[in-house]
Amino acid sequence: MMNKIWFLCALLFSGHVWAVDGVSLEVGNGDQTDTVRVGAVWDFEHQWFTEGDWQVSGFWEAAVGRWQGRSGTGNNQTITDLSVTPVFRLQEKNPAGVSPYLEGAIGFHLIFPTFIYANRRFGSSFQFGDHVGVGVRFGEHQQYDLSYRYQHLSNGSIKQPNQGINLNQVHFVYHF
Repeated sequence: MMNKIWFLCALLFSGHVWAVDGVSLEVGNGDQTDTVRVGAVWDFEHQWFTEGDWQVSGFWEAAVGRWQGRSGTGNNQTITDLSVTPVFRLQEKNPAGVSPYLEGAIGFHLIFPTFIYANRRFGSSFQFGDHVGVGVRFGEHQQYDLSYRYQHLSNGSIKQPNQGINLNQVHFVYHF
């Protein structure tokens, strides 16, 4: 166990981990819940399917967020959400002006507490978060990124109850 802790500490304090490529802000709602997240983005160093004008690329996103329940059933809670997500994106290879893209991801979330209001419980702190999105990159250096994401979070039935939640989100990234 101690070896794993030392490895994690070495990884977190290595220079490359802190070389952030961008920052993100996301607001959303769904299933009687409002959400906000802030995060950091690290671009993938590799692209796939690079023949032609389009390619698959992406980034890692680490985020922290808050969810606020607003159900009429009562016992509304505030959830803290910590997440790490590899995001894959189909985008133009050499964008100019406004550049559209499609993206998808399956990430990992830790939430606490494990219920948002009286009749919506998640069963465990560990949740999978998958999303699909559509967006545009723009700006003189393609530094701005604005998208719509539809996200579903659930624990994949590893523990009951597994009610999950669906969210509509507006996601903004500023790339350095």
